[in-house]
Amino acid sequence: MGRVRRWTGAAAAGGGVAVAGYLGLVTGVLPVDLGLGRRTRPLGPQSVDIAAPREVVFDVVAQPYLGRTPRAMREKLHVLERGSDLVLAEHFTPVAGGRLTAVTVETVRFTRPGRIDFRLVRGPVPQVTESFVLSEHEAGTRLVYEGELGTDLWRLGQWWGAAVARRWESTVAASLASLGTEAERRAAALPD
Repeated sequence: MGRVRRWTGAAAAGGGVAVAGYLGLVTGVLPVDLGLGRRTRPLGPQSVDIAAPREVVFDVVAQPYLGRTPRAMREKLHVLERGSDLVLAEHFTPVAGGRLTAVTVETVRFTRPGRIDFRLVRGPVPQVTESFVLSEHEAGTRLVYEGELGTDLWRLGQWWGAAVARRWESTVAASLASLGTEAERRAAALPD
């Protein structure tokens, strides 16, 4: 009987550690960067055409980082350190049906008027680099998103990276749609 209790206790402890580890990974609280078996995969590309001048689109992206973060975005973004063209920012993303919040910390570099680069500092995977490239287009601006996501631990990391990438790219797509709507609204309000 004592042996069964010990095995049950050990199994419960092991399960608890596994759950805590998973929650730590998902929320970004327990970043894993072992440098062993690193595999990378592309993010994107995603492209959106926006009926607004490139400078307006750039300003819509840059304003919450370089200026004052609007109240509506404070649940999604917190700037930790702000420079003239580089910020360190926390991004908050609901996961697990909104029961958890993933926190990523990224540097964001602004190269006016056509490029914004993101580099992950802390998050659910050890490596993410991304860019928004803005080019003039016949209808206004074309924004192209591309990036790379890296994970450790060979196939296990590759599986985890695929799961993270699906959510990551979905979040980016929603951000691009919102960004396009806001840029077009601002462009419509510009004097002719």
